[in-house]
Amino acid sequence: MSSRDIRHRVKHFIKKADLASLLEYLRDVPGKKAIKPLIAGFYDTEPAKRWTAISAFGKVVSDIANQNMEDARIIIRRLMWSLNDESGGIGWGAPEAMAEVLANNEAMAKEYFKILVSYIREDGNFLEYTPLRRGALWGIARLAEVSPALLVGFDTVRFLRPYLQDEDPESRALTVKAVGLLGSRSDCAGLKVLFHDNAPVRIYSGKGFMDMTVGEMAREAYGKLCG
Repeated sequence: MSSRDIRHRVKHFIKKADLASLLEYLRDVPGKKAIKPLIAGFYDTEPAKRWTAISAFGKVVSDIANQNMEDARIIIRRLMWSLNDESGGIGWGAPEAMAEVLANNEAMAKEYFKILVSYIREDGNFLEYTPLRRGALWGIARLAEVSPALLVGFDTVRFLRPYLQDEDPESRALTVKAVGLLGSRSDCAGLKVLFHDNAPVRIYSGKGFMDMTVGEMAREAYGKLCG
């Protein structure tokens, strides 16, 4: 199976936004050969296609980690480098892709979750560009769904709280989701303030896209955390 054939087939499934068929195909493909075409999919301007590539990437790299951790670490470092100013690129999709790997692999999560959190910290590897930082917030919320204890043990919510008042509606919405999963009753007031935030947002979850307002998400998070 040539690299060209793999690239063509991966691109085909991403174009169709067919995650199930892509994952089925990748079961018979050497994982490392799929990395380059999957990363190329991060740059697709159509959200459904982009998220297909990111979701598949997380599962592929998790499988690689189960076979050889060092190979997976090299791939994660590639994502980290793409977010470095010295890389000369932008690193589209890198925080989300890193989070997908961590959400799919407990060992990788334990090793790299603090790096993911550092991307929203002004005293860390702060991402100044809002779309990239938004990706890190999405990643933290994603990891909070499967490994909340890991993030709670690091008191991650203290780094999230300022983003409840972020100028970017999607950042507020993603923070609401994460705080609802990781916070305590002391965060109820901060969530309640956003009840009437009518900014519309579209948020991707593993089951597809959710079209809600920030306020609707705040009320939902409040109900889970404070009800």
